Amino acid sequence: MVEIDGAKGSGSGTIVRFAVTLSALLGRPLHLVNARQHRTRPGLRPQHVAAVRACAELCAAETKGLEVGAREFWFRPGSCIRGGTYEWDIGTAGSATMMALSLLPFACLAEAPLSARLSGGVFQDFAPSPYHLQHVVAPLLSRMGATVELRLLRPGYVPRGGGIVELDVVPVRDGLAALDLRKRGTVKTVYGVALSSHLEERRVSERLALSCAECLSVAGLSAEIERVTDTLSLQAGAGLAIWTESSTGCRLGADRAGARGRSSEEIGRFVARQLLDDLAADATIDRYAADQVMGFAAVAGGVSHYVAPYRTKHLDGNLWLIRQFGVRAECEGTCITIYGLGLRR
Repeated sequence: MVEIDGAKGSGSGTIVRFAVTLSALLGRPLHLVNARQHRTRPGLRPQHVAAVRACAELCAAETKGLEVGAREFWFRPGSCIRGGTYEWDIGTAGSATMMALSLLPFACLAEAPLSARLSGGVFQDFAPSPYHLQHVVAPLLSRMGATVELRLLRPGYVPRGGGIVELDVVPVRDGLAALDLRKRGTVKTVYGVALSSHLEERRVSERLALSCAECLSVAGLSAEIERVTDTLSLQAGAGLAIWTESSTGCRLGADRAGARGRSSEEIGRFVARQLLDDLAADATIDRYAADQVMGFAAVAGGVSHYVAPYRTKHLDGNLWLIRQFGVRAECEGTCITIYGLGLRR
């Protein structure tokens, strides 16, 4: 049994989800303590319980202590990872995209294709937007051999949630390939989506896109940002996501959800500057994808290399975690090297 202290690194839900994923893929029982120790409300929230239960369903795992508020639980995976068609509802505005990210490593190495409909929050702080998964994470996984498609059916915001995304994954028969992103190359054009729900009269989508494009233009980058107005969401809300692909195939992105007190112009500039900061650091992957792809690199065949823009608590926490599961991982400055375990279906 692997004993994991959830207070390591960021002390967030990332350690919880990531530990369960590695436990199931490697077939090693997990005992996790101090879940989300460093959060304002420590312990598991509904979105973490829903994600772990979904993972348990995919690998026929036994769980103990898995409930909202728990700071300790046990996870004993079964002997295989199933595909199939599923529907999971978090029941709150907890992040459906983080849940999708938790399921992706399972789906890449499952016995059959996975199709899942996930309900919950879709645009919020501390979680990737669906556009980041679509246009940054999925293309990076494609380089590793995976076929991933994610669709946004209905936006969902805090506090009501009610967003819906669909995830389709074709498993990789011979296992994931290593991710080699040592040189970024040049970047010329940035793409994006400015989405607003029930806010057309205030021209929120247009204002998000214009302020972001203006900031990027000062740095010499052209921007093609789609304006989307939505009427399906259960409440008003907004989100902005941008991404770019370099001449060597590197993908970097940035995003931010709307919130009370944040102007559209402030969000647009914030997102643009975040991407520009990562590019200025000569990174080959953005600050969020740097820790998001680590689990895939840990089980891939071969050695993965990439350059993060900064050392974040999530990055350091995930490096610590994969080492607990026997993965050799090195970090010199911001250059990450991961010696994958070479797992296959």
